[in-house]
Amino acid sequence: MADRALTVTARQAAPIPLDVQFTCKPGEVLAIFGPSGSGKTTALRIIAGLYSPAHARVFCDGETWLDTSAGIMVAPHRRRVGFVFQDYALFPHLTAAGNVIAALGHRPRRERRARAHELLALVHLSDRHDRRPGVLSGGERQRVALARALARDPAVLLLDEPFAAVDRVVRRRLQEEIDEIRHVLDIPLVLVTHDFEDVVRLATHLLVLEHGRAVAQGPVENLTSRPDLAWLRDAIGLGSLFQATVIRVDSSRGLAELAFDGGTLVAPGHACGVGSRVRVRIPGREVILATTAPAGLSLHNVLQGTVTAVQFEEATDRAIVQLAVGGIRLLAEVTRDAVSQLGIVVGLPLHALIKSVSLEVLPTRGGHVT
Repeated sequence: MADRALTVTARQAAPIPLDVQFTCKPGEVLAIFGPSGSGKTTALRIIAGLYSPAHARVFCDGETWLDTSAGIMVAPHRRRVGFVFQDYALFPHLTAAGNVIAALGHRPRRERRARAHELLALVHLSDRHDRRPGVLSGGERQRVALARALARDPAVLLLDEPFAAVDRVVRRRLQEEIDEIRHVLDIPLVLVTHDFEDVVRLATHLLVLEHGRAVAQGPVENLTSRPDLAWLRDAIGLGSLFQATVIRVDSSRGLAELAFDGGTLVAPGHACGVGSRVRVRIPGREVILATTAPAGLSLHNVLQGTVTAVQFEEATDRAIVQLAVGGIRLLAEVTRDAVSQLGIVVGLPLHALIKSVSLEVLPTRGGHVT
């Protein structure tokens, strides 16, 4: 497994400041997230061999593709990299099948057309194989670009803002298809995005970049629940993210019961069935804290936790209260006055009140427990 992983180290002061080091294992999706100009796309270009910084090493699938200290620089066309560009980069004069065949030069000529049709079937485009890009929709063009990237039998798949040019409905369909593909291929997948929904729906791990420097990396659930990462918090909003399993669906009431490492939650019913694995996000502003268990309320969710930290925001009247609820970290955004009135200090047991409609429930990992 370790030899099949992608490992990248890149450092330089100029012209593009860089200080990153990360690993992505087969089956993982590493999302690179950060503001414009933070070096997200540059990281992909280093992997693909399109840019070489002053000091860098790229190791993938048991091969060294780049090692500046040893003078090793494998040419881009010799790296087993599948690259899906934001603007598709398709040949306009070729059909969908022709674009895929163009990337199959490493295969015997007699196999290329059949393999192209296999890949187009994988991305659900069998019936559009003879169409040129100009008559395809944005989502269809993106599927052709994905099939072409897979044509190289890649050891790693790179996605640069792959959903930027499609609407929300098509975006979610493509997210599901890419998630299916990563389970079939079992290779590292690196995703550059500015949309947090892509991270929640696809990524297993997250790398946060600022000014070319890695400021945080780790499992998605861990990083997105850290209030100390100011840029990330400002970009996605303060909240808690964790995994849960659907244990009951009550269609008559339109509700689903979710089990997590801290108890159960009731959420509005959704498309996932019993046994489905989901990610749950709770915005910090939607959490109400109480020192005693409430009664006579319409909400379904009351969690018991213990205060582990209280962080006051500079120049505002807000405070962030962290609770340990079982094995998860629950964040609540309250006023300084609320902290004072309730006497909130580390170690205090509290009840967290959460409306069902405030829960954001998203399928993950193909939608089922793995």
